[in-house]
Amino acid sequence: MFPRCYPTISDLILDLTGLDIPLPIFSYGFFLALGFLVAAFTLALELKRKEKLGWLKPFKVEVIKGERATITEIISYAVIGFAFGYKVFWAASHYREFASNPQETIMSSTGSIIGGLTFAIALAYYKYRSREKEKLEVPKKTLEDVHPYQTVGDLTIVAAISGIIGAKLFYFIESPGNFTEFLNDPFGSFFGGLTAYGGLILGAICVTWYAYRKGMNPIHVADAAAPGLFLAYTFGRQGCQVSGDGDWGIVNLLDKPSWLGWLPDRLWAFNYPHNIIDDGVQIQGCMESHCYVLPDMVFPTPMYESFTTLLLFVILWSVRKRITIPGILFSAYFILNGVQRFFIEKIRVNTKFDFLGVQMTQAEIISILYVLIGIAGVIYFTRKYKRSSG
Repeated sequence: MFPRCYPTISDLILDLTGLDIPLPIFSYGFFLALGFLVAAFTLALELKRKEKLGWLKPFKVEVIKGERATITEIISYAVIGFAFGYKVFWAASHYREFASNPQETIMSSTGSIIGGLTFAIALAYYKYRSREKEKLEVPKKTLEDVHPYQTVGDLTIVAAISGIIGAKLFYFIESPGNFTEFLNDPFGSFFGGLTAYGGLILGAICVTWYAYRKGMNPIHVADAAAPGLFLAYTFGRQGCQVSGDGDWGIVNLLDKPSWLGWLPDRLWAFNYPHNIIDDGVQIQGCMESHCYVLPDMVFPTPMYESFTTLLLFVILWSVRKRITIPGILFSAYFILNGVQRFFIEKIRVNTKFDFLGVQMTQAEIISILYVLIGIAGVIYFTRKYKRSSG
């Protein structure tokens, strides 16, 4: 475990190597991206395996070959090229400023008109020429097979976009006062304050809908995704820990038990120096951009969740081939996820609600629902399987 927080990857490189390499990459975003990549990798492996077993099949997609580029396509490429060039040219000529706060630059109106026009013309021309090379006198319609694993990129994009939106919506439900802040600065505050469960719920709904629309069995797709979700969560929580984004535990002034003598002190209690949200008291003599440390030690709950979800990934990945009833693996994911999150909430800093006369956090409420849904899923899918095979 690192001795301090690193809001950006550049901070980490500087501390480890002494090299000041300005990179426009926030630590949380870096680990989040790694999480999506590993989840996509395990999903692809599982979709291939399920296709070999005959549980998933390729679906047909109509493809038109030999058509000229339409005006709409050329304009679309020009718009994308302009947006890209507008930011990239400015970032290249103001690199230090961009690297220090890439989010603000991307979300602002700052940019290069020349760069935007250059990329717009280049991309529009590229689209036109590429279609002209493939043009046929009479365009042909063909049906091509698409294998389930070939949709992993689309599934990941759907999960990422819907997940971020869901995480933001649930954050507003949990902390309604922050909605005003969002309205005052929608672009600047969009990626600040995200609730993991909100992202998971909306992401799962949208991915299921996408799989169904493509003719894939959404239950088999959900089972294929289940182990990777734990692995993605592991990386996401590491991002919280490394950046110090406020997702930590309650104050921990307890002495470390003797039976935990082997455990590094920073895993028992940590004060998140140089955290990205500038929470706590100022560090004397610090000249960096994030010079705050918590006045009291707290439980480093992101580390606990990382260890737990990594173990849960190993468990699901080891038993996945032995579970032949569709829906059981994803139901097990619901149960295990709900249990681990419910107990970690006991030592996390969070907003509490009055739920049936009991003070509970949003995550605790959802955790209970997760366990109940998972148990119901096990019962339902088991009975369904017995009826179909009986």
